[in-house]
Amino acid sequence: MEIRELFMDEPPPMHLLLLADPSRELVEEYLGSGTCFVALNDERMIGVYVLLQKGPKLIEIMNIAVDERHQGRGIGRQLIEHAIGRAREQGYKTIEIGTGNSGIGQLALYQKCGFRITRVDRDFFNRNYSEAIYENGIQCQDMIRLSQSLG
Repeated sequence: MEIRELFMDEPPPMHLLLLADPSRELVEEYLGSGTCFVALNDERMIGVYVLLQKGPKLIEIMNIAVDERHQGRGIGRQLIEHAIGRAREQGYKTIEIGTGNSGIGQLALYQKCGFRITRVDRDFFNRNYSEAIYENGIQCQDMIRLSQSLG
């Protein structure tokens, strides 16, 4: 598997991005202002994330997703570690990630990679995702914000 930046003239893997975030408008907004990275296996896109600059020292990982047929193989962790490495290379001091899927396994993965919960915002989903259903069929209830110091 290799992870590489998606070039501007390449179509983004919307099926993966929408797996991570069911709001097409927000995904397109992230793509317009962020940098998209894809995990490739035999030239097939099997994972994706977007790095979005939030300030001079703050960057956010958006839309981490792994193709359903490739889940459970450590690809998500490799994508997160790649994003952390990119943020460090670019001199950012803090990296954040948000998730509405508050499953224990997902949160445990982020925490193993050095993230700590900084906020739980139920109002976020009331405003933006009142009818959002994720791929596991569980309606999102909370926006969990995690952060990591790269200092």
